[in-house]
Amino acid sequence: MTDRKPGEWPVTTTVDLSTAEPTPVDEQGEQHLKLTAARARFDLVLGSVRADLEEQPSERSVRTAARRWCNAITALADETAQRLKKTG
Repeated sequence: MTDRKPGEWPVTTTVDLSTAEPTPVDEQGEQHLKLTAARARFDLVLGSVRADLEEQPSERSVRTAARRWCNAITALADETAQRLKKTG
């Protein structure tokens, strides 16, 4: 172990972030980024639903809130499916 804490490590080269070029991403890396973003979005949404359910004061209100979430998600799915059907 060393006496250094995270963030105190020596930097041997500096980078000017205002002019730095983004690292090229290959096709597999791009697919991984898309999957990671989709998973993060799913986890955030599910976390929001869980937080709402945990705020409910009783078992009955938890189940009512869950049904409300299910109905809202189903309505969104129906709207999206209809829009896709119209646009082909």
